[in-house]
Amino acid sequence: MPIPFEKLLYMPQATVHLLRHGEVHNPDGVLYGRLPEFHLSELGQQMARMLAEHFNDRAAQGAKIVHLAASPLARAQETALPISEALGLEITTEARIIEAANYFEGLHVSRAEIFRPKHWPQLRNPFRPSWGEPYKEQAARVRAAVQDARLRAIELGGEGAEAILVSHQLPIWATRLSAEGKPLWHDPRKRECTLTSVTSLVFDDAGVLLRVDYSEPAAALLPGAASTPGA
Repeated sequence: MPIPFEKLLYMPQATVHLLRHGEVHNPDGVLYGRLPEFHLSELGQQMARMLAEHFNDRAAQGAKIVHLAASPLARAQETALPISEALGLEITTEARIIEAANYFEGLHVSRAEIFRPKHWPQLRNPFRPSWGEPYKEQAARVRAAVQDARLRAIELGGEGAEAILVSHQLPIWATRLSAEGKPLWHDPRKRECTLTSVTSLVFDDAGVLLRVDYSEPAAALLPGAASTPGA
């Protein structure tokens, strides 16, 4: 149901949490991107359960977490499931927060592989980047989903309501850089977005971003986790 226009003029503060999925079972170490059937590993499932405990504890302390959505990909849906069960929330599938498209999807990405002559045309513009979905497009689609989630949370929970969107590292990182007004081109090794990390976008009553918070509720499980990026 659409929110009446007069209510849009007086929107209370809300928070949208961008949650990265847990570790993926990927024994071949390929860049899995949007490929189907890449599920959480046993460790990834533990991470998801720890995240559910984290948000359940927050809810018990008074946090109004009222909306949960996830990327269509299996690893995101599986990360959202324990949260859904803990909080009693239905998982909405949100296509706009899916992983970034990537030319190298399905390959074992190493320096030797990337710089094979047949791939050179894809490396012509690292600032866009030319090998995949442009950073600007990723940030735009995720930010649109965030705004819709913000409004939905307010509709369901009123002032101080919160939403959770389970997504992927690169779209989350591009969105954070965009929200903070920073250049979108970056060194992938320096992304602050670990497995099952939470990037929280906090908005004022006019829908203006107040701040970005970052936390790693499952940090205890990160040592030894696979580091192969999704995109």
